[in-house]
Order: sequence, then structure tokens, then C-alpha cells
Amino acid sequence: MKLTFKKAKTEKDIKSIHDYNIDAFSDSPDFKWTFEEIKGEVADGWELYSLISDAEVVAAVFFKVESDSLLTKNTAIKIDHQGAGLSHSIKEFFEKVARENKLKKIYHYCRIDNFRMYSLNESHQYKKTPRKLGPEGLVVEWVKTLK
Repeated sequence: MKLTFKKAKTEKDIKSIHDYNIDAFSDSPDFKWTFEEIKGEVADGWELYSLISDAEVVAAVFFKVESDSLLTKNTAIKIDHQGAGLSHSIKEFFEKVARENKLKKIYHYCRIDNFRMYSLNESHQYKKTPRKLGPEGLVVEWVKTLK
């Protein structure tokens, strides 16, 4: 299985990621998966990458640098690709980006009821902070300090 992270550089790239994922993520509670919302995230400074497995987009990955930290979030992995370790690959990608940018911390945001992400974050040495985000406080923040 060949994995690639591809940066969305143009509106066409964003549209491609949106169209590839619309069925998988239109009901995702972590994101409002509309073309306009995704463009808004990018306009707000979030870098958008697609995770491609054997030529298929299987997840979308967002990050941005703020001060000495990398802020991160991602969509769920498409169902037929779950269980193949792709979530760990996403975490490794975030850590690589943070180290390349000489950042000290990685923050990850996920929905309060995403218990699979809780386990994944804990397995990668992230600690849950008391901070809640979003209009209803449904997004939790996790942090990992890099050594």
C-alpha cells in the first residue's frame, strides 16, 4: 500500500478533495464538509492535504502553524480503509511537519465523543487539555510536547 500526502494548492485541488470525500464525510460530526466550508478553513490559514492510498483519497488532513505550535485536525478515514494503520501515519505526518518547522508542540482537535481518537492520541503521547472549543464546546484539545 503506497501512502502519499498531497497538498491542496489550488481551488481545483480543494474541489477534488471535497468530491472524493463527500460521501464519506458529509455526515462527519467533526467537520461541515461543504466546498465553501473547506475553502473557508484554507482562507483561515489551515493547510489542506489529502491522504492518498493506492490512488484513492481516504482522508483529509488540516494543519497550521501558530507561534511555536502546530495545530492539527483531520477527517475520519474512509470505512474500507480503517484498521490499516492510516491514523498512525497521519500522526507521524503531523510530527514530521512539526519537527521540520522546529515547533515545540502539536495540538490536535477532535470531537468530544470521538473515543477512537482519544485512544489514538494517548498512544502517541498526547495529553487532553481542559479546553473546549466550538460553539457548543464539542471539540476538545489535545497537546503533545516535542523533545
